[in-house]
Formats: sequence, structure tokens, C-alpha cells
Amino acid sequence: MRTNALVISRLVVSERPSLLRLIGRIVGNPAAAEDVTQSLWLRAQRIADDPPITNQRAYLYRLATNLAIDHLKGEARRSGVEVEAQALLWGCDEALAAERVVIANDTLARVEAAARALPEQTRRVFELHRYEGLSQRAVAERLGVSTTTVEKHMRRAMQLLARARDGE
Repeated sequence: MRTNALVISRLVVSERPSLLRLIGRIVGNPAAAEDVTQSLWLRAQRIADDPPITNQRAYLYRLATNLAIDHLKGEARRSGVEVEAQALLWGCDEALAAERVVIANDTLARVEAAARALPEQTRRVFELHRYEGLSQRAVAERLGVSTTTVEKHMRRAMQLLARARDGE
């Protein structure tokens, strides 16, 4: 096992009660806190040694906070889907549903057009990172550029796509 992964995994075990309290405060549910803590331990197993982590405890708590927030976002998405499913199952105003579909299709068309209009290098960086799932470091290595350049292109792409999504 890699050094960072080993140290962080051991910290998860030793800090478990404190992590459960932190995660529990964020997610608001003891069972969900247990699930997120388990995910944290699994995630710790995959931590690479490069770059070395100098403050493992701070890294662990930041990772725990991020996973808890991601859990909340996932729950919110599932809740929204459930509400929509219930509305569709038990009847809702069809005009509202049709209007939402039109708005969603319009938004999607704007974002797709903006993605196609991205400068070539920015689009390539975005596709490799978002669609192919490569880390920013891997994208930089593949394209022969610095990680800072990849970050710059990703920031630019996200800003342009967000503007397109918002109709600006």
C-alpha cells in the first residue's frame, strides 16, 4: 500500500469517532454519516503518493467534509428526481411539465453550442478531463502542457458553459 494511503487509512480508523461527529453534523443523519465514513476509508485506499501529503490530518478532515457535502448534493438530486417522479405518477399540471421540458431542451442546446464553440485547446482539455475522466495532471501530461495551463483552460470552459447555461 502506498505511504499516503496507509497513513490516511490509519488516521480514518483512529479518528473515526471525531469524523463521525463531523460528518454527522453535515449530513444530519447517523446512518448516512456511517456510510460517508465508510466511503472515506475506501477513498483513502486510493490516495497516491505523489505529491506527498504533509498534513495528513488536515487532508483527511477536508476529504471527509467534501465527501459529506457530495453526499448531501446527491441526496438533494435524488429528492428532486423523486418529487418529479411522484408528480408524473400522480398527475401534475401538464403545461408546467411541458414548459420544463422546453426550458431544459433550450438550456441543453445553449450549453452544447457553447461547448462546440470552445477554443480547440480548451475543448480538448475539457473533454479529456470531464468526459474521459482524466485527472488534470494526466491531461497535462497527455497534451504536453503544465497543470496550470490545464487549470486555466478548465476554468475558462466552465465559465463559458455556465454563462451559456444561464442564458448570458
